Amino acid sequence: MLADLGRYDEAAGELTDAITDRPSDPATLTALARVHLAAERPAEALAAADGALAAAPGLPGALVARGMALGDLRRFGEAAQVADEILARGPDDAYAHRSAAAILADSRNGQKSVNAAWRAVELAPDESQGHLVLAVVAARLQLFDLAERAYQEALRLDPSLADARDDTGVIRLERKRYARALEELADRVDLTPVAEPQPVKRTLGDAVRQLVVYGAGYTIVAAVLVAFMAAANEPISRFMAGFAGVVGFVVVGVMATRVPGAIGKVLSELLRTDRLMALAVYASLAGPFLVLLYAAIGTPWPLVLAIVATAVAQLAVFRTRQP
Repeated sequence: MLADLGRYDEAAGELTDAITDRPSDPATLTALARVHLAAERPAEALAAADGALAAAPGLPGALVARGMALGDLRRFGEAAQVADEILARGPDDAYAHRSAAAILADSRNGQKSVNAAWRAVELAPDESQGHLVLAVVAARLQLFDLAERAYQEALRLDPSLADARDDTGVIRLERKRYARALEELADRVDLTPVAEPQPVKRTLGDAVRQLVVYGAGYTIVAAVLVAFMAAANEPISRFMAGFAGVVGFVVVGVMATRVPGAIGKVLSELLRTDRLMALAVYASLAGPFLVLLYAAIGTPWPLVLAIVATAVAQLAVFRTRQP
C-alpha cells in the first residue's frame, strides 16, 4: 500500500524489517526488488532479486526483476542471459515472453526481442501489455509502422495506457516502464490515439510484402543479367549465376528474419488466408535456388522459371496494394 502511494522508502523499510525476520523468503525479497525498481534504485533491486533467486532459483518474478535491474545498470549482456532463462522457463507464458522481449530490447537484441514480443501477442492477444511491449521493441528497431499499430491496439484494449507513464507503485510497474520507454521514442512514433485502430496483425502483411519485393526483385534482375551473359559466354554466366544465387539466398534470408514470428508459421497462415500471397513468397524463396540450378546444369530453363516465378510474385504484391 505504501509503494502504491509512491512512498517507496517507507515501503522498502517495511519489507526490510520483514526480511530481518525471514531472511530467505523469496516473495518478500522479490517485492523489495520491485519497490527498488519503482524507486529507480537498480543496484538495490538487483541485490534483492539475487537474494530471492538464491532462495528460489528460477522464480519468475525475481528473474524479471533481476533482468530489469541489470538493464537499468546497463549490464546488457547479463540482462540478455536472464531474458534467455525467462524464455526457457516459460515457453508458453505470455508474461514471460513480453518481459523477456522488453529486457532484450534494452539489450539491443533485435530479432530475438521481436520474436519474443510477437509470441507474447500470439499467446495473449487480448492483453494490452503484450502489444505495448511490441510497440517498444518495434520502435527501438525503427519499425515505426509496426510500433504505431501495436500501440494503437494496446490503447484499444486498455485506453488508460495513455496515462500509464504517471502510474505509481509496483502493481503496474511493468506497464509504467514500457509506457515511459515508448514515450522516449515518441519523436519518431505517432502515439496519437485514433478512433479506429488497425489490428497489429496487418503489419505482418507489410513484412511479407517487403520480403517478396526485395527477394523477387533481386532474383528477377539477377536472372535477366545472367541470361544475357549466357548468350555471350556460358561458362562465365554459370559462374556469375552461382555467385548471384548465393547472394540471393542471403537477401531472402535477411528479409525473412524481419517477418514477425517464424516464417514457416507465416506461410501456413498465408496458405489458409491468402494463397496468392503465399505463392508469391514461395516464388521469392525459390528464385535463388533456380538461379543456382542453372549454374549447376547449364540449361536455360531454370532462369526462365526464375524470371516467370518472380514476375508473378511481384504482380501478387501489386494486387495486394490495390484498394
